[in-house]
Amino acid sequence: MCKQFRNSVFVIVILCFSLPAGAQYLAPEHRTFTRQDSLRGSITPERAWWDLTYYHLDVAVNPSDSTISGSNTVTYRVRNSAGVMQIDLQPPLSISEATQNVKQLEFTREGNVYWIKMAETQQPGKIYSVILRYGGKPKVSKRPPWEGGITWKRDSNNLPFIASSCQGDGASLWWPCKDHMYDEPDSMLISVNVPSNLMDVSNGRLRSVVKQKNKTTTYNWFVANPINNYGVNINIADYAHFSEIFDGEKGKLTCDYYVLKEDLEKARVQFKQATMMLKAFEHWFGPYPFYEDGYKLVEAPYLGMEHQSSVTYGNGFRNGYRGNDLSGTGWGNKFDFIIIHESAHEWFANNITYEDVADMWVHESFANYAECLYVEYYYGKEAGRDYVLGSRRNIRNDRTVTGIYNVNFSGSGDMYYKGGSMLHTLRQIVNDDEKWRNILRGLNNDFYHQVVKGSQIENYLSEKTGLNLKPFFDQYLRDIRIPVFEYYISDNKLFYRWNNCVQGFNIPLKISVSGVEKTVVPTTRFTSVDLETPNPKIVVDSNYYVASLNMTGK
Repeated sequence: MCKQFRNSVFVIVILCFSLPAGAQYLAPEHRTFTRQDSLRGSITPERAWWDLTYYHLDVAVNPSDSTISGSNTVTYRVRNSAGVMQIDLQPPLSISEATQNVKQLEFTREGNVYWIKMAETQQPGKIYSVILRYGGKPKVSKRPPWEGGITWKRDSNNLPFIASSCQGDGASLWWPCKDHMYDEPDSMLISVNVPSNLMDVSNGRLRSVVKQKNKTTTYNWFVANPINNYGVNINIADYAHFSEIFDGEKGKLTCDYYVLKEDLEKARVQFKQATMMLKAFEHWFGPYPFYEDGYKLVEAPYLGMEHQSSVTYGNGFRNGYRGNDLSGTGWGNKFDFIIIHESAHEWFANNITYEDVADMWVHESFANYAECLYVEYYYGKEAGRDYVLGSRRNIRNDRTVTGIYNVNFSGSGDMYYKGGSMLHTLRQIVNDDEKWRNILRGLNNDFYHQVVKGSQIENYLSEKTGLNLKPFFDQYLRDIRIPVFEYYISDNKLFYRWNNCVQGFNIPLKISVSGVEKTVVPTTRFTSVDLETPNPKIVVDSNYYVASLNMTGK
């Protein structure tokens, strides 16, 4: 183990004992949740009675005054008859008209929610559409992509460079929709009208380009697969385009790249990593989930985001995260963080999508861990191990990884690095690399194009590993403490236990006893094992995200 990893383990031990006595959970934030939080974050009765089947978002974007206007046609199947539909749209945008079968519908507004009163009986099993006309100046993102909204910038030729990003804050920042992750349309048409000296790149495949008489052009993009609401995007600029074909597990996958013309040559070099990514992640996770829609990298005026089949990129055509290695090991400078991390979300976020943002770890823990697997695929298992261990320096253990349900409240940012270390630890417990790879591939096959609860992923991993992993996930997702392997030597015996952990935590652990590897299964009570030599050196396998404490002589 190199010096920096020894230091990393030391920090972990110090953090473990710096918490107040008995501190098991850290309060998420001192805040009061409002009715608006509940309306946004829960499956209300006004959402539950209808299932999305199709959206047609048809918008005109006007860079001269930073406005958008247009309509969204919402097509749905009725589950049970009801009279009021919930549609979400955030100020300062507003809905001007709602119609069904040419009939105008009455509606009222309550904050970010529109209550649409249906004029005719909604018969269970039948499919209907509502057309929503809207417009205004959407919220401008001050810190994209961490703060949602539209980014309005200009390229070096002073031409508009515009993009949307809205994870967390919600797609209703810029278009009217059912703004909850539990329900996705089966397909979607995105029509974006822009000035004719620009183009729009959105999700899916470009179906047509229609020039209008008013010196504007409409780009029609069709998404053939289910898509989550925050994954829908617009990217508007004077783009250059190039493409290639990736020979993947399901055949030929089209890879299209859109960048500012001034960045074309840099992109031709840097974006070679896209097919490298696809090769590595198809190995680990199974086929790319959206062959029908293709894969795209699109330059954007912010760092990047995992928009489905339209991954946005703003990392400056350099390796690392803005040129920096987040792991501190050197391996993070071997790849472009945004290409690798955001594309990993095509499997974990866009293929497998959380139902409630409280389970955002399903997206971010696996995407963070994917960085480690990418390094391992190209540079070897030890390199991948070093990368994930080095990344632990970013863990804060400030609050739980799981957030609060039904109020649109996510957990700690530890869902990235702690989540990645959690999965790396689980791999050690499985102790069979091919079995582990098949579990990762099985996740993407068995939950293909599905919205899931975090508990479903937890239960699946328990089932496929053959282990009761509830205490394991309780520890790493719903507790802030780092488990401590406590041990001491007495009468030529090694006594050991887990401490600083949840009830029932009992994962097996690999240790070295004077250079001889041994697996022990501690519980929260001391257990002993005979030693072959007196006073041996005990070393805990650093692949496990745990701390250790030698209590001998205390």
